[in-house]
Amino acid sequence: MTEEKGLPGLDVQYTVDGDSLPTQHEFECWVRSALEPMNNAVELAIRIVDEQEGRQLNSRYRGIDKATNVLSFPLEAPPGVDSGYLGDLVICAPVVQREAQQQHKPEKHHWAHMVVHGVLHLRGYDHQLDAQAEEMEILEKQILAGLGIQDPYKTDVAV
Repeated sequence: MTEEKGLPGLDVQYTVDGDSLPTQHEFECWVRSALEPMNNAVELAIRIVDEQEGRQLNSRYRGIDKATNVLSFPLEAPPGVDSGYLGDLVICAPVVQREAQQQHKPEKHHWAHMVVHGVLHLRGYDHQLDAQAEEMEILEKQILAGLGIQDPYKTDVAV
């Protein structure tokens, strides 16, 4: 875990194997980008899961009986408890890989998007209302552009 100011203490848990899974270093880079301009050191965990675990968690916590790309679980600290722990992200590897293919995107770019999206949720951003969704999407595009990744919401992608 990184102790430097502003950089995350990051625990990446791989429950699946695969040559195309992002490295710890890639996750750290994406998380760091999504945390800017926060100046305080934080910690979070990212768990990479298969479809079965992704489906179980999505069903249990969102009432949707299928795996999804990313789930975020922000820490809800008790009143008066100050914690640098943001929360947990669960990313379903097969879903991310399948979506990247379907959307004709480089797989690593889609992974980066899911991490940025999830970290923004941990930071308190949401997309339940149109105005919230627009604000969150603008921020995601800016962060990803800073990583050299095209607009993930662009629909005129060549096949």
